[in-house]
Amino acid sequence: MVKKILIATLCLLIPLFALADKLILTKHAPKTYIVKKGDTLWDISALFLKRPWLWPKLWRYNPDITNPHLIYPGDKLNLVFDKQGQPMLVKSKPVLKWSPSIRKTLKDLTPISTISLSVIAPFLKYENVLTQQQIDSSPYVLGSDEGYKSSIEDFKLYINSDLVLGHKYAIYSKGEAINDTKSGDLIGYYVKLAGTGTVTHTGDMAHKKPSTLLVDDIKQEIRSGFLVLPVNENQMYPSYYKMQAAPSTINGTIIRTSSNLREFGKYDVVMIDKGRQDAIALGDILAVKRKSPGVVETTDGPVYQEDTSRWNRMASADGSDYVMPEETLGRMMIFKVYDKVSMALILSSIKPLRLQDTVTAPK
Repeated sequence: MVKKILIATLCLLIPLFALADKLILTKHAPKTYIVKKGDTLWDISALFLKRPWLWPKLWRYNPDITNPHLIYPGDKLNLVFDKQGQPMLVKSKPVLKWSPSIRKTLKDLTPISTISLSVIAPFLKYENVLTQQQIDSSPYVLGSDEGYKSSIEDFKLYINSDLVLGHKYAIYSKGEAINDTKSGDLIGYYVKLAGTGTVTHTGDMAHKKPSTLLVDDIKQEIRSGFLVLPVNENQMYPSYYKMQAAPSTINGTIIRTSSNLREFGKYDVVMIDKGRQDAIALGDILAVKRKSPGVVETTDGPVYQEDTSRWNRMASADGSDYVMPEETLGRMMIFKVYDKVSMALILSSIKPLRLQDTVTAPK
């Protein structure tokens, strides 16, 4: 009996899985498109698809585009349909014209990437969130050869650890605490890059001899007590992210932005309060949503919740007489995952996004 129920349930779910992976064109999908410098595969796919994270299916193998990562500025793309009626992009073959009066120039030979890697590269190379345990166990700056305050390059720092000779390290200042939005428990601390340096002399802490770090780049004044961690020099910057819709159970919040601005948008980096423990993975696509302002009925007619009196708000459930809809304002992609928080790149937004906006699985 149980087996029959499971089979019946699976049969009901199969059409839903198929629908989730179906390519649906946008209302204004163009028939042709000329690739421009600065385009990404996401940007182009978003012109054609309502679910841009399914872009590999749009760029699936065909005689003209054998590798979507080898699309260049100046290429002309055509929207066509296969025998099953599914959309796909093909590249127009160039028409060569011989003319003594025309000097032919080479197109940009740098292929477009999946997303804007230049924005996220620093976040991949350097740590951004540390737990209290990591902070307590990390080496730190004791002082320098010029006093504890320094604001120029090429000075020496002394570190209370046996650092590896010739290796590069990053120096961080401890920033504000990051707390769980529901329980209030401490997750960790956001750390800010202060500078980088290379070890010129390894230490011998067994005999109280610190390591020497020659600072070669400085972002802010470096002080005693700043943390020191290895740089991810071998970190690969992938031109390809396997994108997928985030789990349907995800319901999180934007809790921080790298710009520290009140509002932000496309290509800004943000932090959300969901991470590895919530089944968040690299390449997950999330929708950014915001509930529309509440409305309260008064003797003078409907009034926005924030503009009405405290008495009227108290008389309404949740301060509003209506359950206002939650509208989708943008999309983001997860590119770095910690246990309880994640870093994401804003891929698109139709309005300025804000802290405390909700993030969920896209539709």
